[in-house]
Amino acid sequence: MIVVSADSGPALRECVRSVLASPLSLELILIDNASRDGMPSAIERAHAHDPRLKVIYNHKNLGFGPAVNLAAKQANGHALLILNPDCLLRDDDLRRLLALQAGKPKAGLIGAVVCDADGRPDPASWRRDPLLQRSLNSLLGRPGEKVNVEQAIPAEVIEAEAVSGAVMLMTRAMFQRLGGFDEDYFLHCEDLDLCRRVRDIGYKVLLAGDVRVQHGKGSSSRHRPVFVSRYKHRGMWRWFRKHDPASRNPLVAAAVWLGIWAHFLLQIPGQLWRRLLRR
Repeated sequence: MIVVSADSGPALRECVRSVLASPLSLELILIDNASRDGMPSAIERAHAHDPRLKVIYNHKNLGFGPAVNLAAKQANGHALLILNPDCLLRDDDLRRLLALQAGKPKAGLIGAVVCDADGRPDPASWRRDPLLQRSLNSLLGRPGEKVNVEQAIPAEVIEAEAVSGAVMLMTRAMFQRLGGFDEDYFLHCEDLDLCRRVRDIGYKVLLAGDVRVQHGKGSSSRHRPVFVSRYKHRGMWRWFRKHDPASRNPLVAAAVWLGIWAHFLLQIPGQLWRRLLRR
C-alpha cells in the first residue's frame, strides 16, 4: 500500500492508523514530498515497532505520480493499493477490495466509493473520460452526458471509465506493465490517465459500489489553493492533448488552452479570499 503525503496534517496520522489496525500481512509505504509539518517523522516514531510501515523522505515535492512510482519500485506485494493521506480504510473494506481483485482477473484497476464524514459519496467516485463535450456540459451545467455520472452509485460492482484516485487497487504487475503513472502530470488528472491506459490495453476499470471509504479534504488544497489549482489545470490540458480526439484540430486545441487557463485565472481571487477567511 502506498500513501503520498505533502503537509497532509493530522489526517495522515489517522490514515496510517486505520491501515495498520488491520491484522493483514501488508506493507505500508509512506512517501513524503518534503512536508514541513513534521507529521511523517512523528508517525514513523509512533509506529517504530511495526515493521509493516516504511517511510521514504523526498527532499523536494516530486508530485503525486512520481512519488507513487518511486514507492512502487520498493513494494514487494502482489497487490498495490494507492490511498490518499486523508482516507480512512477499514480492514473489512480492504479485504473486500482484495477479494474482488482475486476474483476478477480482467480487472486492471479497482476503485471504491469515497465519501465525506456524513457518508455522502463524492461524485468523482464514478467518472467518464473528460472529453471536451462532457467537460463543457459539466462546466456550463448544460444537459447531456457529463464527466461525473449523475446517478446514485449502486451497492454492487460496476464497470466504469474512471474512478477516484483517492483509492485505487491494481496488481503490481499491471502497474509495472503500464509504466506506472505518467510523470508529466504533477498533481491531478494522473488517475484519469491511468484508468484510460488500463482500458486501452483491454482491461476493465471497476468500481466497488459496496465499499465506502471516508475521505477528507486535502490539506494541500486548503493551504496552497493556487498551487494545487495550477497543476490541476495543467493536468487537464495534458489529458486533453494526450487522449481527446478533438485536440487534433489546432483551432479547437487553441480554444481549449485559452479556456483552461482563463478558468484558472478567474478562480484565483476566490481561492485567496477563502484562504484569508480560514485564517
